Amino acid sequence: MFHALVSSRLTLRPLELADGEFIEQLAGDKDVADTTLNMPHPYPAGAAATFIQARQDAAARGDGFSFAVTLTESGAFLGVVGLHVIKTHNMAEMGYWIGKPYWSNGYCSEAAGRVVKFAFEELELNRVYAAAMTRNPASYRVMEKIGMKFEGVLRNHIRKGDTYEDLRYYGLLRTDH
Repeated sequence: MFHALVSSRLTLRPLELADGEFIEQLAGDKDVADTTLNMPHPYPAGAAATFIQARQDAAARGDGFSFAVTLTESGAFLGVVGLHVIKTHNMAEMGYWIGKPYWSNGYCSEAAGRVVKFAFEELELNRVYAAAMTRNPASYRVMEKIGMKFEGVLRNHIRKGDTYEDLRYYGLLRTDH
């Protein structure tokens, strides 16, 4: 199992089954689900346990690492930052979400920046990339704040509900870090 990461205000620890209740509550907010690539709305009761188990299995294989973002001082659960590792290409796609009550405090940038450091320094990856819907500037500002470089827009790249969405892609190389 991988270990917890610490930043100035946050502790990022491996997801635990006990986090399911917080995930379902915070991720169940329509505004959170609306701009995430794979978040269901409404978030089905009990579905977080399946997600957590899948992420624990991925970590055991070294295919992915998902961190519970918590406030170090209080232990409050804020959201999740994760990496989907593509071993063949020595890179990972990063994804993240923070619960709405915690928006606009810099928590997502702080957590994502710490996970990128983990990707380069501990996993020794060559590249980390991420995507955000073009209509979600708060998400791609996180990428910009942590030094990721804008790489382009893929038009109508995903479908969220009945709507095709354009995605802005950002990347960072180990040599950039």
